[in-house]
Amino acid sequence: MDKVVRPTRLHCCNNVFCTDCIDKAFQVKPVCPTCGYQSGVLKGTQPITATMTFAKATRVLPGYEECGSIQIYYDIPDGIQEECHPNPGRPYQGTARMAFLPDNTEGRKVLKLLKRAFENRLVFTIGTSVTTGNMDVVIWNDIHHKTNPHGGPSNYGYPDPGYLRRVTDELAAKGIK
Repeated sequence: MDKVVRPTRLHCCNNVFCTDCIDKAFQVKPVCPTCGYQSGVLKGTQPITATMTFAKATRVLPGYEECGSIQIYYDIPDGIQEECHPNPGRPYQGTARMAFLPDNTEGRKVLKLLKRAFENRLVFTIGTSVTTGNMDVVIWNDIHHKTNPHGGPSNYGYPDPGYLRRVTDELAAKGIK
């Protein structure tokens, strides 16, 4: 809020900031301080020891009978919370999760986006489980996954014709496009 030194104009709202100031602000959160427009990919707090692998399978998902499926495996071992977590230095309980995508063009596109989100530590975080109430556990971080191949949307499964579009939108909101 002082005299602008080495100006940088943001395209979202045309406001001008000092280059050094806006660069420093974007290191914390890549969002315009004036209008809130996201400028870049968010960095998350997923434990650094987490791993993500995937495999193609012949299993057919309801609603996608014309193709096989992709099974995604996440493994996050128990560990000690980092500075970016709610209770740095305290232990947290890890988890292992599996998710499913159709093995078609759109499903493979979502897989690439999920891989980018994972690399940016956005898929999981540490917090309190909504289902168990346990604290200091690894939980999902607002990117929905289909963890059941059957059962419909209410059971985190297929068929759910709008899922791939919705998860793509959720990823875009975090800068993953």
